[in-house]
Amino acid sequence: MNQLRPPSTALLDKYTGRDFLPLYHAMVTVSGGDTGHGRASGIVCSHEGDLAVDLRMPKELDGPGGAPNPEQLFAAGYAACFHGAMYLLATRAGIRIVDARVEAHVEFGRDPVDGLYMLTAELRVHLPGMDAAIAEELIHQTERVCPYSKMVRQGIRHVTRLAD
Repeated sequence: MNQLRPPSTALLDKYTGRDFLPLYHAMVTVSGGDTGHGRASGIVCSHEGDLAVDLRMPKELDGPGGAPNPEQLFAAGYAACFHGAMYLLATRAGIRIVDARVEAHVEFGRDPVDGLYMLTAELRVHLPGMDAAIAEELIHQTERVCPYSKMVRQGIRHVTRLAD
């Protein structure tokens, strides 16, 4: 039986190479579902087969709700990544965190620049019982190492192309 364990803090060891070094490749496919529209009735499947999610437009966007939407999935990934990075940093620094929670608030809305759409994100980190100065420093340091935080701050290298 496999026991769940937190990852090693060795994940925080510095890499000194010149190029991006991939450590994991995630691949999901979204198809259009009943309406043919991935946002409204999409089906998300991971390459490994361990993720299969129906997507639905939230009621606030005139959809039926009742299933996850892309903003929720992004918020889940961001909050989980930040929580994990914070845990690793705290462990390496000898700081015990108990009942820590990270809330990711992601908003889908209108972009005043082009009149179309954009996302905003806010993380709210709960570190009960921790000294405020230590908690603030831990959060600050976590923002420096969390890949999602880097992505929202600096952007992300991306390519969009027609597949074969």
